[in-house]
Amino acid sequence: MNDSACDVVIAGAGPYGLSTAAYLQNLGLDVRIIGKPMRFWEENMPRGMFLKSEPFASNLGAPHRGMGFTDRHPDWRVGEPIPLETFVEYGLWFASVVIPGTEDSQIVNVERGNASGYVVTLSTGETIATRTVVVAVGVGPFAHIPDELAGLPSWLVSHSTAHRDFDAFAGQEVAVVGAGQSALETAVLLADAGAYPHVLARRHELDWNAVPEVRRSLGTKLLGGPRSGLGAGYRTWLWAERPGLVRYLPERTRQRIVRETLPPAGAWWLRDRLDRRVHVSTGRFLGKVAEQDDGVAVTTTDRSGRRLVTEVDHVIAATGFVPDVERLTLLSSDLRRRVATRFGAPVLSRDFESSAPGLYFAGLAAAATFGPVMRFVHGADFAARRIAHHIIRDTPAMRPPTRRPGPRSGALAE
Repeated sequence: MNDSACDVVIAGAGPYGLSTAAYLQNLGLDVRIIGKPMRFWEENMPRGMFLKSEPFASNLGAPHRGMGFTDRHPDWRVGEPIPLETFVEYGLWFASVVIPGTEDSQIVNVERGNASGYVVTLSTGETIATRTVVVAVGVGPFAHIPDELAGLPSWLVSHSTAHRDFDAFAGQEVAVVGAGQSALETAVLLADAGAYPHVLARRHELDWNAVPEVRRSLGTKLLGGPRSGLGAGYRTWLWAERPGLVRYLPERTRQRIVRETLPPAGAWWLRDRLDRRVHVSTGRFLGKVAEQDDGVAVTTTDRSGRRLVTEVDHVIAATGFVPDVERLTLLSSDLRRRVATRFGAPVLSRDFESSAPGLYFAGLAAAATFGPVMRFVHGADFAARRIAHHIIRDTPAMRPPTRRPGPRSGALAE
């Protein structure tokens, strides 16, 4: 027998989970959101990190006014990077005001119920019967380590998200694999901690984002396109502000858009900090990687086949994230088989619903369907609205919605 029941269970309390819960609760549904708010951001992002997204693109989604980052920090300017701690504080404030009922536990299993709906088992032992589950687990489960590095132990090879700080690497030689913001910022933070970082990048040369223009002339707007949550440009605006249209593009086109929109590059404000303390080797492709004495010997080759062996104490893979439903072990093996996928990512409807009725995916897992904005906070409002409105519209067995009042006006100024 189930311990309890509710309308919707949300797995994850990051930007997408919090935004979806805000919309669902506003529609009067009984929602359980499982997870500590902003846990991944607080525990798996390094101290000293800054967000690449602009203030207006860092808002969580809510049906109430006054809940955005720019409402909380109205004086934050375009081109002024947001410290990680400031964004985490905003997310925690959002959770406390809009959805104070988050639960600091974990979902250990989601399986189909005997009739319709699902049975969700928590780490506390409680089971919840629910018609609907929203998987909003963020990027954490999808951390990607290249095959060449995957066979080595964790004390020699780790993903960049495994480190809250880099003090333990002081005095050590550390190879950082990657060429994007995560790799370059990791290298800088390693140097700040007293380590000796060596960036190994496949790209022929490092790319850097341009300094954003705070005030754009009419000519710049016409030629360069409108500003959006993913940057300036007409196509970029479409991918960022109209992700519902991306779903109707051919699959190969969607894959290209996700791959090529905002390719690996460093933020403009990081460029001066990547100084002589950081050794950079570009145009290098991973080859043989082997444990050697107390460290790692990393062999790379360039396009002409010339080899370079880099001996280090540790390798950090800042190699991004790859959605794969099979890595979502909170879903039972039977349920994972029921979810139709393409290249590991779930195939989703226009409302983020998978082939398993009542099972929704938000965030990075939805990028293959809705495009690159789902890799960023900016996509949270669109996803949350679509999911919430579909659940309330197409689930007639649920009770009619009773709209709940918005947050206390006084709370917005706390």
